[in-house]
Amino acid sequence: MSNKNTNQFVPKLRFPDFRDAGAWGTRELGEFITERNQFPTGSVSLFSLTIEDGITPKTKRYERSFLVNDEVGAYKLVLPDDFAYNPMNLRFGAIGRHSGIENVAVSKYYNIFFCDKTVDSKFCEIYFKSDQMIALYDNMAIGSLIEKRRVYFSDFLKFNIRFPLLPEQQKIADCLSSLDELITTQAQKIDTLKVHKKGLMQKLFPAEGETVPGLRFPEFRGAGEWEVKNLGEKANKIGSGITPKGGDKNYRKAGRPFVRSQNVGWGCLILDNVVYIDEDTHSLFSGTEIKEDDVLLNISGASIGRSAVADKTIDGGNVNQHVCIIRTKSKNLNPFFLNQFLLSQRGQCQIDSFQAGGNRQGLNFGQIRSFSVSLPPKIDEQQKIADCLSSLDALITAEVQKIDTLKAHKKGLMQGLFPSTDEVGV
Repeated sequence: MSNKNTNQFVPKLRFPDFRDAGAWGTRELGEFITERNQFPTGSVSLFSLTIEDGITPKTKRYERSFLVNDEVGAYKLVLPDDFAYNPMNLRFGAIGRHSGIENVAVSKYYNIFFCDKTVDSKFCEIYFKSDQMIALYDNMAIGSLIEKRRVYFSDFLKFNIRFPLLPEQQKIADCLSSLDELITTQAQKIDTLKVHKKGLMQKLFPAEGETVPGLRFPEFRGAGEWEVKNLGEKANKIGSGITPKGGDKNYRKAGRPFVRSQNVGWGCLILDNVVYIDEDTHSLFSGTEIKEDDVLLNISGASIGRSAVADKTIDGGNVNQHVCIIRTKSKNLNPFFLNQFLLSQRGQCQIDSFQAGGNRQGLNFGQIRSFSVSLPPKIDEQQKIADCLSSLDALITAEVQKIDTLKAHKKGLMQGLFPSTDEVGV
């Protein structure tokens, strides 16, 4: 590819076949887009539209089945290769192409359209979700309230954007689609590892009512039955923190790490957006100080039930009121073992049982102390189980980093293959 930009409407990166093809031309979307406004008939699978996955089955998003039957007018028909976008969330990237082979239905509140044969639909799918186009959507959205700004279909059709000729569209689409295939394969690998870990956890911990697990390491097969203990008996500390008065104004770029619920993942710490507090603020919250190997459990909000073990990077930091510190009696309860138990089906079921109606709104310290934890008779067996499952976590984390690298590479490639934001006009 050439990286020489000889014209403001020539992308920075271009395949050799198109280096002399000249600048991208201007096209109005209405020239090649036609709205589809049909109602489904019979039983058609109901799909949704997400920013992350585009047009996706409801079963994938909500884990239950939906079929369109008698609710005429509540849904719109989507044919293979059709596009859908959400007027309210288009400025965040809520647009996608139906890549399946069967007709489906989506909410009547989405706009449905298809492209003619003068453009490549795969190229359009990529282009319509590019940073350049999302910036354009945001600029053109209409509404008196920020959260209700929308892009009307009549305005969408009037967008003038820079478009290459069809052969170059297809070349770009093929290139970026090959990256998408790599990303999809990597995501499937991660899903397989997660399923494997989930199955392993079910065998390494005793099932409800059982006193021995279904799978045991050879050196512990004659070690005896497991015992059920309340977590409070095996912990030196169970408590959460508070948020400093003034909220965000107290956060610094350096200092003591201040761990919030978004920093606690499913078995791992997520510290990309961790904030810090100064020493004066920290001194006011000495009771919420994190020590290495503390188990951190999210106890409120949408992320309730996520847990991770504190490492050296946050040792000496603090937690807010949404994160509970569980400091175990290390001679009786291995913190890494406890973390894996909390993430297991047994642990999550107990967390769910304390939520009224299953809404997962919050846990109090008394409930946490009452957690029933199945413990093997020897601490060495706890360590062995923790090491086994933690090694799988490390492998999953490494694979997730690979997919993040692929996504970053794709994003950088797109920035070179498409004109920059100020080169897209209306």
